[in-house]
Amino acid sequence: MLGPTVGVLGERTLVLNRSWLAITTTTVRRAVSLLYQESAQVICPRSFKTFDFDSWAAFQSENGDHYIRTVTSKLRVPEIIVLRIYDGLPARTVAFSRRNLYRRDNFTCQYCGRRPGTADLTIDHVTPRSQGGRTTWENCVLACVECNKRKAHRSRTEAGMRLLRAPHAPRWSWDVELSTGHRRDCWANFLPRHAKSLPTNGNGRSR
Repeated sequence: MLGPTVGVLGERTLVLNRSWLAITTTTVRRAVSLLYQESAQVICPRSFKTFDFDSWAAFQSENGDHYIRTVTSKLRVPEIIVLRIYDGLPARTVAFSRRNLYRRDNFTCQYCGRRPGTADLTIDHVTPRSQGGRTTWENCVLACVECNKRKAHRSRTEAGMRLLRAPHAPRWSWDVELSTGHRRDCWANFLPRHAKSLPTNGNGRSR
């Protein structure tokens, strides 16, 4: 393979289950492999027609399309694929992680309401670990460095600090989680209307 192929193969392809529901994304490289193995078909976002590997390879490229260049031909990048067999959905529970906590709290200190940037945000245990507090959705919030120092190793009641809202486990994991730089415009018709792009995750500090 030649030309822009190396970079293109690392781009993202939207993956639908057999019922045409978005379930994840994968690399273009993996999408082409699934297509070649007859485990998936490509969906043309303009016409909604489906193609197997041979018919997709024969499909003429249009101006502005991304492509994979081989020695003898071009293959249009499969931007959306649909699995032939799998009909499941991702789990509805959300894994606890720093990135997901930033997303849930919208990069906002849950004590003072400031958005100082990821470098000045920490993960605070509402009930301190020294008092038996656990690292869970219901006991962790984002806090700016200043509020974190003020609260120290006390409970919010002891510190006289109020939360903007009670922490809770989010329920958006079934949406396709996409970073801003990976989302293609042509995916819009296949994603839930409320699906959101994720901001870039940062490096907070945990206490």
